[in-house]
Amino acid sequence: MDLIISLFYYKIMKNKAFFAIILLLALKQSLFSQESLKSIEEDYYDFLSLEGTAVRPCINYRTLSSNEWTLNPDVEDFDEKILWKDKNLGTKFILLDNNDKQTNIVAKTFDRSIKVRVYGPELFTSWNSKVPFGQNDGVLWQGRGFNTSISAGTRIEAYGFSATIRPQYAYSQNKYFAIMPSSISNEYGYYWGTCDAPQRFGSSAFTDFDWGDTDIRWSCKNFTVGFGTQAIWLGPAFLNPILLSNNAPTFPKFDIGLTKTSLYVPHFKWYVGDIETRLVIGKTTESDYFDDDSSNDHNQFNLFSFAYSPSFLPGLTIALNKICINKWGDKFWQYAYPGFSGNTIASGEEGEDGKASITADWLFTKVGFDIYAELGVDDFLSKGLKFYEYARYPWHTVTYTVGFKKSLDITQKFGGLKGLLQFEWNNTEQSQDYQMWPNSTASFGFHHQITQGFTNRGQWLGSGIGYGGNSQYLSFSILSRHGYEKLIIGRNNIDSNYIWSKCNSDAAGTTTYMAYRYFVAFKANFYCGFENLYFVTKNLSVKFQFLYDMLINPHYDPGDSGGGVYRDYNYLNNYHTELTLKYNF
Repeated sequence: MDLIISLFYYKIMKNKAFFAIILLLALKQSLFSQESLKSIEEDYYDFLSLEGTAVRPCINYRTLSSNEWTLNPDVEDFDEKILWKDKNLGTKFILLDNNDKQTNIVAKTFDRSIKVRVYGPELFTSWNSKVPFGQNDGVLWQGRGFNTSISAGTRIEAYGFSATIRPQYAYSQNKYFAIMPSSISNEYGYYWGTCDAPQRFGSSAFTDFDWGDTDIRWSCKNFTVGFGTQAIWLGPAFLNPILLSNNAPTFPKFDIGLTKTSLYVPHFKWYVGDIETRLVIGKTTESDYFDDDSSNDHNQFNLFSFAYSPSFLPGLTIALNKICINKWGDKFWQYAYPGFSGNTIASGEEGEDGKASITADWLFTKVGFDIYAELGVDDFLSKGLKFYEYARYPWHTVTYTVGFKKSLDITQKFGGLKGLLQFEWNNTEQSQDYQMWPNSTASFGFHHQITQGFTNRGQWLGSGIGYGGNSQYLSFSILSRHGYEKLIIGRNNIDSNYIWSKCNSDAAGTTTYMAYRYFVAFKANFYCGFENLYFVTKNLSVKFQFLYDMLINPHYDPGDSGGGVYRDYNYLNNYHTELTLKYNF
């Protein structure tokens, strides 16, 4: 659709005469553009991709700037499958398009159009009756009581350059709830081990600001380089990825690499698949609730990611992700090098924390089914990357996430109804060989050299529930032309490693004592409820969620049922509600 906007400008001359300069600017609408992580729009397009109606723009590494979705009109019954085709999910306006004009060969290698996109505004609110609950929400920490965040922004693209500004402002009422004794000097710190993951962010309500999905970038075909704070989502998981998500506040980073790129054999022009790769160097920050040493407030964050989708196995993607965190200013290029490996402190070095994951995602569009897995590993074995080390005991520090998505045809009546079944299982508990380590504080999220752990500003970088536990999640959604209705059920153990550390400790005493004291002491959440999305107008949507959350043994403290035997569960009934209002231009 072409829109003609006439801009009239009147200038008053000294002789009181008037003349007008009329400028006609042709605007074109592009129906699809970059979407923010875990947004309503991204989840909808991902649902469409199950049947091939939408084409996934990324195969492993996702940020707002790389997350540009397109549709595939060649799919059978295309119009019937685009349930929200009359809704405005965000429009990219093309102000000027010079791509068809004759120019030199260098200029033809990048997009020479000028485009603008507005994000939001989006208002998110939540309420927790008893304890904190919520994840994958950026800078917002959803404590007890009322929580809210608002985000809005814009993006402009011109001649290969782009600038995105999408900050987030958050407020947490942070009402009182009982916490466990801190294991560090700050009274609000984590309850065991050493990491910057506060149980509570102070004693009163607070506000916070984050630059969110903001960056400046230049792209030439599939090559891209940029600097900013955009959140990164690694791998196919939709709830608890092992390495990176949008759960924590963002941090400044530089990245360079290739977006999703098709490969062909030279001369023969044989298509052999798609690749995607990125190198990232960033700077993380500790929270105000860790320690009083200002000299260790920042860490260097290094990421290398590579993914491949082979042409001979349609729908399959495999990827390797490697992260190294070291103290800021310590051996900058050594740790940024993707091939670096090691877990010892050499002369003049402060040490590092290395993590890696392998992901596999297989999409079967003919049946609307997607199955995926992520296998993570922390640290290295005593002899390094040696075959016999892994042959001896291959599960050292291994974590995993597995899941699937399945689209369903429900009915063509009432304008069409579609179903979506989602399941995910996540496990980050310490491997069993750590049972042999006395007084072990081993956890995927802790590290004795990088004492802040796998966090930024006090929140976990990857799995939203943290590390050292497990999670199971199941949901069923019915999508219509007016929105969707979703049923949710799930459970998780927040940090079972705390129990394992007690059993490893000399303080555990006899086997009988361990069984009597800790066998039923696991801290767990069981939750269930529903979520609804409704389009009030084609531009305005309202999303509401209600969950009942039963928190079992909130302090790992089942009651004494007599004789020193702990068998009486303690639990809290927490009620969690969310309301999201979003307007798309």
